[in-house]
Amino acid sequence: MTVLVAGATGTVGSAVVRRLVAVGADLRAGARDLHRAAALLPAGVPVTRLDLEDAATWPAALAGVSRLFLLRPPDVARASRLQPFLDAVVAAGVEHVVVLSVQAAGRNPLLPHRALERRVEATGLAWTHLRPAYFLSNLLTVHRAEIRDRSEITVPAGEGRTAVVDVGDLAEVAVQALTGPGHERRAYELTGSEAPTWSEVAATLSAVLGRPVVYRHPGALAFLRRARCTGTPGALAAVMTVLYTVTRLGLASRTTGDLGRLLGRSPTTLRRFVEEHADAWR
Repeated sequence: MTVLVAGATGTVGSAVVRRLVAVGADLRAGARDLHRAAALLPAGVPVTRLDLEDAATWPAALAGVSRLFLLRPPDVARASRLQPFLDAVVAAGVEHVVVLSVQAAGRNPLLPHRALERRVEATGLAWTHLRPAYFLSNLLTVHRAEIRDRSEITVPAGEGRTAVVDVGDLAEVAVQALTGPGHERRAYELTGSEAPTWSEVAATLSAVLGRPVVYRHPGALAFLRRARCTGTPGALAAVMTVLYTVTRLGLASRTTGDLGRLLGRSPTTLRRFVEEHADAWR
């Protein structure tokens, strides 16, 4: 049983690859940039060029694959653009597709993530939808520089609460779905047990780092302008603004027990995550 991981150089894809390696699975990592994949992924992982919109890359990537980890590329807003790839997945004999989606996909049919879920369901293949909450790892990427250099977090989230999840926990569940039975035709809403406010996130960072980290919450338009001025790509800045506005409105606080049940343990907490990665902000 060969597992193909699409988007293998991304935050989640690379975590899934590392977890598959840890459990000894037969895998293939698919990436647009082979040089980046070679530098980022564990040594010895078979890597193939895979672009979900370039049909020339599909035959080699899909050959002999029975399980596929699939996510919507950030630059693909319309799921219809991925239909030719899904047709190729069916033709190649793939049996099960695990889709990385978002937490709100089950409640918001307008999200492009839900559109991709529906297209995968329509293939007739076995499917599993992973719907994670806000990634704690965003503190290491999007917010790392401002925490490290200015001891602040600036997001337009007010005092709204955000359900969070550790990507390592998410990858563990993804590998369960990719390699084991019992996950077919299931959608999992994956959150930790907490939904902190951003004030609480700042307080946790302050306590662990031993210095004050200030939470600033400008209005959405001011945040959008600031993000653009600091070099954030327009599409990403817009998505971030919407995401944090949803939080401010109190619509991102839902937590579930799916993750803990699947892991068989308590999910990673905010405090534990910050303690494990404290050097990144020092």
